[in-house]
Amino acid sequence: MKAILFSGQGSQYVGMGADVAGAFPGARELALHANGILGYDLLKIMSSGPADLLTQTKITQPALFLHEAMVLEVTNIQQTVQAVAGHSLGEFSALYAAGVLSFADGLNLVKIRGELMFASGESTPGTMAAVIGLDDDVVANICQEFGRQDNHIVVPANYNSPGQVVISGSRELLRSILPVFKEKGARMVKELQVSGAFHSPLLLNVQDEWTSAVNATQFNDPHVPVYVNVSAKATTDRQELRRAIIEQMTSPVLWTQTMQNMFKTGITHFVEVGPQTVLQGLAKRTLTDVITEGIDKVSDCERYIASRENHE
Repeated sequence: MKAILFSGQGSQYVGMGADVAGAFPGARELALHANGILGYDLLKIMSSGPADLLTQTKITQPALFLHEAMVLEVTNIQQTVQAVAGHSLGEFSALYAAGVLSFADGLNLVKIRGELMFASGESTPGTMAAVIGLDDDVVANICQEFGRQDNHIVVPANYNSPGQVVISGSRELLRSILPVFKEKGARMVKELQVSGAFHSPLLLNVQDEWTSAVNATQFNDPHVPVYVNVSAKATTDRQELRRAIIEQMTSPVLWTQTMQNMFKTGITHFVEVGPQTVLQGLAKRTLTDVITEGIDKVSDCERYIASRENHE
């Protein structure tokens, strides 16, 4: 069985999606539709940057959603898979692929999400760091022991693959406890270039606004199971998906467990839709005997379309 995995923040690059929009009229129309919803030329920023603008979370989030939606528009791969999942922001692309959200509603939600997360980081300084080479429970225990001081907190935010956990929290406290992970045997500890403490309780300061935005949006039942970040389980219930999207902002991404659960149900072929190959790498580090491929550029789209036509 086959599933689509949708990339999240950190995989963006200047130029992403530009070739797809240039080669396929359907993708170009989607980009123009996005400009109308957002009120600015998103494809221009995706195409030409500058990089520091593209990496602002309020721009990055709509950009990734548009890129992934354009690939779906061109390939229709969503009609050929048995499940979908998205890493953090990618979960919105998964909901779009499964028919839960319309393009306009999905883009509007990620626009709001990006703006709220940016605002949260401005008012409550936070950051994130990757911890490589420690077991999940060791990372969690260090956060529990050292990551709570006064009103400051550090928590596990992304369980990406065995031995790779991203932590998130108050900027100064997180930076102060990074040496503890090295002392406990971490192979690498690296602060990430992000504008806030994503997937942590620090985002509770925008949770009410986020909940209102999600509750005001129409959710449909998916036509294919969606594995959600907050539980790592599949669901076809729209209200469960709504709750998961609300909780996702302040909860950890259980990606390792998601991959393992998909594999247990017989999914052995993973297609990453989105820029670069981050999720393919995580899948290979988590599972054995799986097929991974990616669809990012025009050449990838053309390869997939040709492959599909050869099998019809």
